[in-house]
Amino acid sequence: MRVRAQIAMVMNLDKCIGCHTCSVTCKNVWTNRQGAEYMWWNNVETRPGPGYPRQWENQDKYNGGWALSGGKLVLRVELKKSYKPPGLDDYYHPWTYDYEVLFSETQAEQQPVARPISLVTNEPVDVKYGPNWNDDLAGTEYILEDVNMSETERAVYTQFKDVFMMYLPRICNHCLNPSCLAACPRKAIYKREEDGIVLVDQTRCRGYRYCVAACPYKKVYYNWKTGKSEKCIFCYPRVEAGQPTVCSLTCVGKIRYMGVLLYDADKVLDVAAEPDPKRLVRRFADEVLLDPYDPNVVAAAREAGIPDDWIAAARRSPVYKMVKVWKVAFPLHPEFRTLPMVFYVPPLSPVVTTYENAYGAKITDIMPKVSELRIPIQYLANMFTAGDTALVEQALKKLLAVRIYERAKNVAEPGLAEKAKAALQEAGLSEADAEEMYRLFAIARFEDRFVIPTNPKRYTNQPQVQRGVVGLP
Repeated sequence: MRVRAQIAMVMNLDKCIGCHTCSVTCKNVWTNRQGAEYMWWNNVETRPGPGYPRQWENQDKYNGGWALSGGKLVLRVELKKSYKPPGLDDYYHPWTYDYEVLFSETQAEQQPVARPISLVTNEPVDVKYGPNWNDDLAGTEYILEDVNMSETERAVYTQFKDVFMMYLPRICNHCLNPSCLAACPRKAIYKREEDGIVLVDQTRCRGYRYCVAACPYKKVYYNWKTGKSEKCIFCYPRVEAGQPTVCSLTCVGKIRYMGVLLYDADKVLDVAAEPDPKRLVRRFADEVLLDPYDPNVVAAAREAGIPDDWIAAARRSPVYKMVKVWKVAFPLHPEFRTLPMVFYVPPLSPVVTTYENAYGAKITDIMPKVSELRIPIQYLANMFTAGDTALVEQALKKLLAVRIYERAKNVAEPGLAEKAKAALQEAGLSEADAEEMYRLFAIARFEDRFVIPTNPKRYTNQPQVQRGVVGLP
């Protein structure tokens, strides 16, 4: 067992309102400069839809991530012998407007117009696409470009009453098995041992863009001004000081949680090479991610030089509880085999109104019908569990059970308390679990959502930091 620690994130999609505040604040802090106009280290996509860049999930088009060849992990770009980084048409051509003409144009009968000008060539450009071009348009033809939709589901967009919509915020996943790192011939991309953050060494990068092609999430960008690759840095200067990322801090819906996960580095490649993609998520949570309360794990972590305050933080981590304990948060497209360390709690549909209107049912009668919710379970499974609908269905049942339990505490309805207990039992939760889940998902304070220890310079092979101060066994 080779224990490592990583700062990880969970996003609760049930609370995302699609306001893009996270994207704007990230843009203002990190990519508000020439050459990075089209870079959105954090972006929020309307789903169903093509995403950003367009159809980034379609690996038949981009050849990103890993594939299995002869039972071994191979970069898909090498297996296919084709590197296909997205072009500006897949993102959008960054532009501004010729505002000067509004002031300098001579008097005429027609009102002067500020036309779009390319920020790359300074020539007039015809604007045809943008980073949020299909914002809130999940019921239009854009649904046809979503690779997670089945042929049957693609036909849904013609029937407005059946249209569903959700928001998907995305950042770099700072994976345990990053394909961008493996693809870089310059070894310019590296994964920090102390906290797992994946970074690009700008002094080594030569802008070959192999990393852009190999990343299946298309979260590495090419700076056309500097000729180097850039990506989300997980706000590491803030994280080192024990502060959350800018996108997490400014999130209006408070959907983001950050904390420490301990993992077994010796298991990463073995699990990533799991032949059955549907087993990836289960093995990832059960075998790679470790229990910080296990004495053997604690001993191995200390031997690896992980400080006691990091182990204590792993025990209090909301990410650990959601991913490992309750199993309600999943990685995005685990079939890409990069083992992402950003997880998502799948969204519930508009539950109460939908079922009271359609079935005349109360919320307590929904549990057997969770597979019939407005957002198709298969669609969510295609995104978060490599098609394993059972995992998604169980997670949604747990979220619903907590709602029923809390409703029973505040609504005087005959038999509601008994139904609440039955819902918890069916979801596999105790009352203590329900109370803690409600606290974290609904009323969590800042210190509950962000459990981030300060970062020592490098803890491996260093003297133990604060040994015994936190009182660990």
